[in-house]
Amino acid sequence: MRTPRRVARWAGACLAVALLLVGSEPSTLQAEIDAPSAGPLAAAKLVGSRYFNQDPHYSRGPFSARAHTFLTGMTWLVAERRVATLPAGHPDLERLRGGAIAAPTVTWVGHATVLVQLDGLTILTDPTWSNVVGPFGLIGVHRYTPPGIRFEDLPRIDVVLISHDHYDHLDAATVKRLADTFDPHFIVPMGLKAWFAERGITHVTELNWGESTAEGGVTFVCTPAQHGGGRTLADQGHRLWSSWAVLGSKRFYFGGDSGYYRHFKDTGDAYGPFDLAALPIGSYTPRETAGPVHISPEEALQAFTDLRATTFVGIHWGTYALAREPYDEPPKRLAAEVVRRGLPSDHILILAPGQTASW
Repeated sequence: MRTPRRVARWAGACLAVALLLVGSEPSTLQAEIDAPSAGPLAAAKLVGSRYFNQDPHYSRGPFSARAHTFLTGMTWLVAERRVATLPAGHPDLERLRGGAIAAPTVTWVGHATVLVQLDGLTILTDPTWSNVVGPFGLIGVHRYTPPGIRFEDLPRIDVVLISHDHYDHLDAATVKRLADTFDPHFIVPMGLKAWFAERGITHVTELNWGESTAEGGVTFVCTPAQHGGGRTLADQGHRLWSSWAVLGSKRFYFGGDSGYYRHFKDTGDAYGPFDLAALPIGSYTPRETAGPVHISPEEALQAFTDLRATTFVGIHWGTYALAREPYDEPPKRLAAEVVRRGLPSDHILILAPGQTASW
């Protein structure tokens, strides 16, 4: 007899296969569309109800390769032996509760969830506190490293940035709890405001690439990423994906999820140099299918260079059973690339969950 957890894994596997094997955006359309200008960066391309990436040659890879990858190596199907709980940091809660008015701080909560304090604001990115990310919070991907800060211990949250609508970046239970507890300003890419409204959350601003809004004297710019969106088979590409530039007395870049493309340099040229860049370093294998939408550790450092950033913090690893690579490989590859490039290691941060650093 299958246990409920095993059934949930199988259901999650079927869902993931369905979502990840849907058709890629047609590159022929991308090459033919001229997006309207929206400030220094061009707005995202929209054809009918679907958004498109900048790269006219973008493709998720052949259907056969994607099918093989997810049918033969998915972590949901068997007990996962390639993951282990990361050692926890020791959150300095007193510092965080008073830190919004002091020097800027960055705290890695886990996965793509980063708590940043700047110019009197406390900002959260892609918040996920759930143990399972997927439909209804019941089926999908399981968490193996707990959040570095308990939700109950959070300081007041002023702004929440969402990069896209995939379940591991937009967790319905977490955003509803944040809305009920803090009523923060949710800043999201185009198409997501309606999703929030359906859940009774109305303190929301949605933006296209190149557009901006302000909160407390800090400017938030929606910047490009190379990725995708969709939570069902029917809504693939209907909501935009993005990265974010946060411009105050210092400048912070949040990479969300992205493959490598020239948008990093374009963003660095338009809004850099950045003082801090939070960039994903995990879920990059196998390259044939993951490469177009997830940067490798080596590409993350190239993006860091393109952004003309001073301090790097690695995110999107060691938290959920998503990746094909061993859970502890991303920081090792990152460290090797730091040496190869001759970068100052004291400005390349791999934080423990809950650990806080100044920037």
